[in-house]
Amino acid sequence: MSAYYVTVTIHIFAALLWLGGMFFLAAVGAPVLRRIEPPALRAEVFRALGLAFRKVGWIAIAVLVVTGVLNLHVRGMLSGAVWSDGAFWAGTYGRSLAVKLVTVVLMIGLSAIHDFAVGPAAARAQPGTPRAAQLRRWSAWIARANALLGIVLVVAAVRLARGG
Repeated sequence: MSAYYVTVTIHIFAALLWLGGMFFLAAVGAPVLRRIEPPALRAEVFRALGLAFRKVGWIAIAVLVVTGVLNLHVRGMLSGAVWSDGAFWAGTYGRSLAVKLVTVVLMIGLSAIHDFAVGPAAARAQPGTPRAAQLRRWSAWIARANALLGIVLVVAAVRLARGG
């Protein structure tokens, strides 16, 4: 097996971990946790789960960035000629790559806002207060937006794997 296939495989596993974790938390974790009473216990479980996934998620993001750059390198996509070639970006492969790269940047940005600003603020807020509810709503909306971007990312990745 070539090094390229190894990095692609690692890239896919890291994506499964990151995106799969987000979808699991949204589809299973959050609905179950919302039923936990009292609110202080629910907040503590959310906080512990969030901290554990944050660590795993950021490791997966780092692996995705490194393997993504390596994959672009092996495919000859890191040369200045490719990045400045308007015809490349106008083609289906270039557009799919552009969508994937922009989506990755947006997802990393939203993850940073969620994990290092809104999420910790929600965890510090007094459970049951209007401020805690507002921060939880913001956190949930950011997570939903990231999940939607994750779907766009997967579609772009599949298009790339199929030649654009």
